[in-house]
Amino acid sequence: MARGRKKKHAEEGSNERWLITYADLITLLMIFFILMYTMSQVDVKKYSAVANSLSVVLTGQALSVLDTQGPSLVEGISGQLVPEGPGEVSENQGQLTEVKELIKEFIETKDMEAAAKQGSGKTTKLSDSIMVYEQERGLVISFKDTLLFASGSDELTPEAYSIISQVGEALAKLPNYIRVEGHTDNLPINTARFPSNWELSVLRASGVVHVLHEGAGIPAEKLSVIGYGEYRPLVTNEDNTSRSMNRRVDIVILKKKYDYFEPATAEE
Repeated sequence: MARGRKKKHAEEGSNERWLITYADLITLLMIFFILMYTMSQVDVKKYSAVANSLSVVLTGQALSVLDTQGPSLVEGISGQLVPEGPGEVSENQGQLTEVKELIKEFIETKDMEAAAKQGSGKTTKLSDSIMVYEQERGLVISFKDTLLFASGSDELTPEAYSIISQVGEALAKLPNYIRVEGHTDNLPINTARFPSNWELSVLRASGVVHVLHEGAGIPAEKLSVIGYGEYRPLVTNEDNTSRSMNRRVDIVILKKKYDYFEPATAEE
């Protein structure tokens, strides 16, 4: 009889082993659902902002376009005309909007002054040489090269110095980083001073930076220079008109959310 009782207890023990497997399965399922719940709580806005920021930096284009309003230009091939994309609104977006309006008022005033001096004759409008528009990365103030420089030169004209100084005064109080970008058309240049369009674009942008710093008082640590040469055209270089659109210097006031792309200074 003792042997019978032992055999009975052994059978009962073996029949209950399935509980261990069942408990392990339930535990794994619980962990799985916890992970799924955690993943579902991703902040989509922040994820989109980071993904879009990386796309802008790496490719020059936003991942998607939410705002269809942009500058009234032919669509380019450089990403320069990408309108506002997804991402959090910067804290000082209102300041950028205010600066945009100030620059537009300045241009309108100059146009009216020029018209008054010329009377009924043909006038050269400042609005024909400066364009102000917003991109995902920030506010862009674009100057045609003919407003700032003589052909093939990097020396600013006296009028250009005055205009850039006045524009810079509107930017001086902004905490944003400011990037000055030089662009050329695709016509080759090869002189002792400018072995290629890269040198020309860099030196032109550098000249504008010096005016922003010395003439408008913008801190040097907030300024940077980039020379793209012919490789970031607004439009294809098909004729003289399109090439004139590509020869430009852009002042880009970067949104604060892109500060992490800029190298930190020692003070920061």
